Amino acid sequence: MRTMLSAVVAAVMTCAVLVSPAVADGGAVVRTDKGAVRGKVTEAVRTFGNIPFAAAPVGANRWRDPQPAAPWQGVRDATTPAPLCAQNSQLGQPSSQTEDCLYLNVTTPAKGAARPRQVMVWIHGGGFTSGAASMYDATWLASKNDAVVVTVNYRLGVFGFFGHPGLAGSGAFGLADQQAALRWVQRNARAFGGDARNVTVFGESAGGLSVCAQLASPRAAGLFAKAIIQSGPCGLSLPAFTGTGEFAGVWRSRADTEKAGVGVLGCADVACLRAQPVEKLLTVHEQFASPSYDTAVLPIDPIVAQRTGRMHRVPTLVGSTHDEMTLFAPLFWPQPLPETSYRKLLAGLFGANADKVAARYPVNGNGDARDEIARLLTDQGWACPSQTARNELGRRARVSGYEFSDPDVPMIFPDLPPFPEYGAYHGSELLMLFDMGQTLTPGQRKVSDYMISAWGRFARTGDPGWRAEVQSLAPGAIGGTDFARDHQCGFWSSIL
Repeated sequence: MRTMLSAVVAAVMTCAVLVSPAVADGGAVVRTDKGAVRGKVTEAVRTFGNIPFAAAPVGANRWRDPQPAAPWQGVRDATTPAPLCAQNSQLGQPSSQTEDCLYLNVTTPAKGAARPRQVMVWIHGGGFTSGAASMYDATWLASKNDAVVVTVNYRLGVFGFFGHPGLAGSGAFGLADQQAALRWVQRNARAFGGDARNVTVFGESAGGLSVCAQLASPRAAGLFAKAIIQSGPCGLSLPAFTGTGEFAGVWRSRADTEKAGVGVLGCADVACLRAQPVEKLLTVHEQFASPSYDTAVLPIDPIVAQRTGRMHRVPTLVGSTHDEMTLFAPLFWPQPLPETSYRKLLAGLFGANADKVAARYPVNGNGDARDEIARLLTDQGWACPSQTARNELGRRARVSGYEFSDPDVPMIFPDLPPFPEYGAYHGSELLMLFDMGQTLTPGQRKVSDYMISAWGRFARTGDPGWRAEVQSLAPGAIGGTDFARDHQCGFWSSIL
């Protein structure tokens, strides 16, 4: 399950002589707490890339909480984006062997502002084993919302979530990286025109789960004022394929992570592992795709923290896409599944509850049972945990909800197997928020403008601008929806 999730699904010495004000050279040069950076200026935005927020996590810093970045003299070139952290190629995304990757990118409107702008900090997805900050062009969010948008890297897979007995920080290095980036924002937001008191942390998939983790982390207190969880509810789960109806979540205890780290690559200790080259560690990369609790960064399981109210009480927007599992079903089952095999498959997934599930989700007669499987696993594993998150977080803070439900949204992942209908698949809402090079229809462009405005309004005020518990977002169909009924959450809560 973790492998599949990882398939989808890192003293101020500045140049006071070279650059005296915080912003200079037409806005292209900004002085951070570690030194000056030179970015790019267009008519709409200023962009700054490849800014270090922590020291390189290499050598003795491999599997160590992020250390302070060293200051620099002169003006650092920030005209290129942050590199990809070490990862294998997945779903058409490139691979990387770059372990020195703890950098971030900043996009801010080109024009000046009379007052500090809201800051939006993006945590990318990728199953905790892939993805990068540089994959997300934040021009729309920054320019249309008059906001400062920061996209951050964090260590992934075996580099970010590895554990070993006696290793401080086991299983949570990637989460610690995210907090280091948020602390950088607190120190440097003003230099880019932002308000450090009004920071929204947001992310999708593993990024949404990361937001959940930061909400549950005492060490994140004061680092953000609002949160957006996109397709990454704390309770996200997939079937364990044991035939007993068991489901596996994302989070793993530190003890289990440390146990998994024993003997990796034939090494008896961490010193041996620190001597291994990146390419060899990447052979076990996907075995460490689960952030660990029982750690200093994440003391308790985020599901428990959410249920018991031990989360930061900030306004939160929680949402999902209507058809999350259509992205994953053809990866689990690349070939069509005969409808005659449906009941047997359900028995393997749900054990004694198979008949109840079959009655609720009958086959549609198209000869392929994968779309039914995708629909019911969307409801069970993604939609209803999102509804639970809204209910439980909403007991103590303002919570809003959305569902992206455009059935005709373009596909952003290449070379996927044929599938009856992908619909509003996992990750499809990203096309509405970031320029990903896809052509949108006029109707989709309107939805995109609506969502960008709503995300920006939420970042400013904590209110996305609708009164519905869950707002449906699709061309010609923006409005309230009975989310829990549509996804049969009452049924799922009765059997699981």
